[in-house]
Amino acid sequence: MIISKDQLATLEERYRAQLINSVSGFKSANLIGTIDNNGLTNLSIMSSVIHLGSNPPLLGMVFRPHSVPRHTLENILETGVYTINHVNNEIFQKAHQTSARYPKSISEFEACNLTPLFHETFIAPFVQESVIRIAMEYREHQTLKLNETVFLVGEILHIELPEEIVAATGYADLEVANTVCISGLDSYHKTRRLAQLPYAKPV
Repeated sequence: MIISKDQLATLEERYRAQLINSVSGFKSANLIGTIDNNGLTNLSIMSSVIHLGSNPPLLGMVFRPHSVPRHTLENILETGVYTINHVNNEIFQKAHQTSARYPKSISEFEACNLTPLFHETFIAPFVQESVIRIAMEYREHQTLKLNETVFLVGEILHIELPEEIVAATGYADLEVANTVCISGLDSYHKTRRLAQLPYAKPV
């Protein structure tokens, strides 16, 4: 099966979205926790979180065009902070439900039966049911000219995770944490390690 650029353009919209989202490969599944200046919380699932660098510790994520209200993006730009919370196999169905288009007045925490977790020194809510939680601070964003999507960069302020899943090398074992991943728009997967290989050098 070979699908050309011209053929892609003629495909039904949802079919094309599923195809392109799935052929790009497995993606991380994270819940982004935010709050606005009025204290209203928001929670949304994102599959676009990517590593940008370790020093400083930066993570990026992509938002669809800001042509309609994007509560998560708007809250981050308003407050400058947010949380990234790994989705695990205990909560993936609730996490998926956060993708529904709730009005801003309704918090996805309450609507999807997930628990906001607050720290005294950080205003954005974490997800209590998540095993790995990351506090983030907004650094910059750009609107891409090609398709008007928004690429946002944040810096890690702190990480919360069980000590027993972190190896002496610093490797965090996501399988032990039961972190799941996403393919396409709605398919959730457990992972199984094939091997952990040594640092590659020319031979």
